[in-house]
Amino acid sequence: MHIAPFDDPYVSPAIQVDPVSRLFPSFAFYARTLAIVCEAAWRTRGGYSMAQWAADSMTFMRRAETAGVRFHIENASAYAKLDGPCVVVANHMSTMETFCLPGILAPHKPVAYVLKRSLTRYPVFNRVVNAIEPIAVDRVNPREDFKTVMDEGQERLARGISVIVFPQTTRTPGLDRSAFNTIGIKLAKKAGVPVLPLALKTDAWGVGSLIKDYGFIRPELPVRFCFGEPIRVDGAGKNEHEEVMEFIHWKLEAWKTA
Repeated sequence: MHIAPFDDPYVSPAIQVDPVSRLFPSFAFYARTLAIVCEAAWRTRGGYSMAQWAADSMTFMRRAETAGVRFHIENASAYAKLDGPCVVVANHMSTMETFCLPGILAPHKPVAYVLKRSLTRYPVFNRVVNAIEPIAVDRVNPREDFKTVMDEGQERLARGISVIVFPQTTRTPGLDRSAFNTIGIKLAKKAGVPVLPLALKTDAWGVGSLIKDYGFIRPELPVRFCFGEPIRVDGAGKNEHEEVMEFIHWKLEAWKTA
């Protein structure tokens, strides 16, 4: 199965939003998303490939567009042009990036997430998550989580699978430098692969007050992904870590006035 990647840059086309989506954007968005997850979960019964994951992610984005969400993707070619795998290091703002990044990246090269183990237990959704070889951490014992990411991350990278890391761990509207750990830098250094910075703005998918994954959908807020250029890690990696954070900070500030 060949999946054609998004154009670079990509901006959502003008789409006529249906009345239900205009009046009830959250309802329309979640109804479409649930349908995609159920369809994908059903397909896992016969095996679930990276290409299928990418296709389902792109379908999610297309259907999100019909609910009024608009996407802006910049410099994804920085990932496409790499000769091998890398560690993608990004800020974490909402559930949106978890659904979108396979569609943006996997058509070029395979990817795997570092994610919280609880996602591997969600009803229905867990069938898809567990089929794409995630690196699951408990976020209880930092030392155990670090070992898991380093061991399983190196194994994935050795097989040509890029690893997506959200060092902030919790979803925040901005960049919290104090909580932005260095695990992505350390993994890249250990595996001898580059780091690819990613700044993202996905607050169109709100964080819920009772259940974080299910907040209000605000289609008036554009969803943005911007990739930096690959960074090779030398020495202790402190300078590279600062470079990644500065790139994300710079983009988030620029988007405030965009």
